[in-house]
Amino acid sequence: MKHKWFVSGVFSVFSISLLLLYGFQAKLLAQTGSPNDAQIKHGEYLVNLGGCNDCHSPKVMTKMGPVPDESRLLSGHPAKERLPRVDMAIIGPEKWGGQFSNDLTAWAGPWGVSFAANLTPDKNTGLGLWTPDIFIKTMRTGKHMGAGRPILPPMPWQSIGKVSDSDLRDMFAYLQSLKPIQNAVPVPLSPEDLKAGMK
Repeated sequence: MKHKWFVSGVFSVFSISLLLLYGFQAKLLAQTGSPNDAQIKHGEYLVNLGGCNDCHSPKVMTKMGPVPDESRLLSGHPAKERLPRVDMAIIGPEKWGGQFSNDLTAWAGPWGVSFAANLTPDKNTGLGLWTPDIFIKTMRTGKHMGAGRPILPPMPWQSIGKVSDSDLRDMFAYLQSLKPIQNAVPVPLSPEDLKAGMK
């Protein structure tokens, strides 16, 4: 009888130890923010639903028109691409609202010219050094890295910023799962920069 109690006791201690270890690992994963496959998959769904490739992915021309270049997904406006001439004379109240490059990665409007950012996890030119919290703060405030310059049109941060923290974390997890692509997107141009460039 004592033998059964001993075995039962050892089994109970072993079971409790496993449960505690599992709980500790789950807590550690939550603290480190290490995403799982389900989060990455959900993030991919949200990024595609949000149309992020429309502006943040360079395009290739097909018979059906421009489509995202699979080899450069979400890498932003190509650094070496020459910007077409921007005619600020046709932009303004009671005129056209803006112009855009053929692959939709550069946009001109009353604010100047904005370039779609590199969303891949490249540490030098993309989001590789960002954290989930920086990403969330950026989407909530409309400021680069949550504290820098304003995010310019046509980036719909106002809409994206309304989704839950959990959804934003999943989107960030998906972006971090991408192949890092080194692509130093140009800094935005102000209307003054454009005027100076036309002289």
